[in-house]
Amino acid sequence: MAGGNDSVQKPRRRAYWAGRRAEMVAAALLRLKGYRILARDYRAGVGELDIVARRGQLLAVVEVKRRRDLATALAAVTVRQRRRIARAAEAFVARHQGLAGLAIRFDVIVVLPHRPPKHLMDAWRPEAM
Repeated sequence: MAGGNDSVQKPRRRAYWAGRRAEMVAAALLRLKGYRILARDYRAGVGELDIVARRGQLLAVVEVKRRRDLATALAAVTVRQRRRIARAAEAFVARHQGLAGLAIRFDVIVVLPHRPPKHLMDAWRPEAM
């Protein structure tokens, strides 16, 4: 029986680590662009943030997607997920008072196989949901 459970766990484990590697690639890209990473895998009761980064007076909340193509990656950032991310961003700023005056932007970084990551700045706005 344990073998059956392991066959389910292996793909999950592989997907988890592939996602973690994609987040490391995204964080490295942001650092190269002059951002300071404030948090990775931030969990609030209302949602989760992959990366929170700051550059000057801008706070970038970044969702990282690893997919085979850009269209699939963007489709994976659903309206429901964007709402959770926006709520988690509010919780993050509330816990870090020094960030309250910053402009907040919601970005997506797509990590595609055999291609450089794609940084889509201002990918959505909470008001537009």
